[in-house]
Amino acid sequence: MLSEEQRIKMLKVPEGYIDMVLDTDAYNEIDDQFAISYAMKAEKLNVKAIYAAPFFNDRSSSPADGMEKSYREILKLLDLAKLSAVVFRGSDRYLPDEKTPVSSPAAEDLVKRAMDYTPEKPLYVVAIGAITNIASALLIKPEIADRIV
Repeated sequence: MLSEEQRIKMLKVPEGYIDMVLDTDAYNEIDDQFAISYAMKAEKLNVKAIYAAPFFNDRSSSPADGMEKSYREILKLLDLAKLSAVVFRGSDRYLPDEKTPVSSPAAEDLVKRAMDYTPEKPLYVVAIGAITNIASALLIKPEIADRIV
């Protein structure tokens, strides 16, 4: 477990190139398409994966439907922009409580991927949708908390 001093150090603006994953409910609102496009084209960002996050509102019939629509929206955007990225389906429902993860390809990928990083060279996790995928990964393997920002 990192000390408070180490955590604060990890939160400082990084220098140089950084590896990141983007967790997004891309079909929910237009801002996520801009975020995906920016991240994919930004010179200092190395997008390692994009995760589809669940959402539920008048644009979806359930969190699972929202996630699936977001997954397809991510693929559509990448295709239109002629960009390539690894994309994972996320959780099909929200966390049932604060101790029970919802397993998904996105959460499992984050668990596996984060273990390749260190506190000195962390993986940056940008979550711009429901935090279910990230929270689930942290519940599945709490040790990744020291390897991600």
